[in-house]
Amino acid sequence: MAKRVLVVDDEKLIVKGIRFSLEQDGMEVDCAYDGEEALEAAKKKEYDVILLDVMLPKLSGFEVCQQIREFSSMPIIMLTAKGDDMDKILGLEYGADDYITKPFNILEVKARIKAIMRRASKNKVANEANKMVTFGAIKIDSDNRRAYIEGVEVNLTAKEFDLLELLINNPNKVYSRENLLNIVWGYDYPGDVRTVDVHIRRLREKIESNPSEPKYIHTKWGVGYFFQDQE
Repeated sequence: MAKRVLVVDDEKLIVKGIRFSLEQDGMEVDCAYDGEEALEAAKKKEYDVILLDVMLPKLSGFEVCQQIREFSSMPIIMLTAKGDDMDKILGLEYGADDYITKPFNILEVKARIKAIMRRASKNKVANEANKMVTFGAIKIDSDNRRAYIEGVEVNLTAKEFDLLELLINNPNKVYSRENLLNIVWGYDYPGDVRTVDVHIRRLREKIESNPSEPKYIHTKWGVGYFFQDQE
């Protein structure tokens, strides 16, 4: 299957040149020319790599990167015209995997893309070999969507499992209620953040020995929820 790349830049000649070069290497290339268009494309399709310019109309590359990271871990390479190290650091802090400074050589761009694709393939193989995740007394089987406490299966609803799987695979990462609603229920879900609170409460009742003093799913007051084993 051809590798899929999303190229995002408001300079159409740059996009055209990158697209032509990548298609010559057998890649499938989609293009976007502003931040909102890029975000919509990333929601509709999973890409092997996104080339994302920092300076974009409507939403900046940093804003696009940050919002994509709320629902996907697909690799992102930032393109920046500035040589300022702070821009580069900012890009990586927003969740980018790499950056390239303009003007760039297309051969360098292709080399970076292929390196990231190789790395992602290795990670995918490693992840597939380790679908069972154990954290303290909790074990989840992502393939069969089952959860166990002390070896005994716990009956979770689909959304409860989705919440647990997300949190347990990202220990100590605090998710806001809005983020959890968007990731687990989707951006088009008509409900509000109270839905998240209800599901977290039910999940605690099923996996915590003392739900009022949780060991695994903790609240960061005023921010959101995170997973942590206190032992």
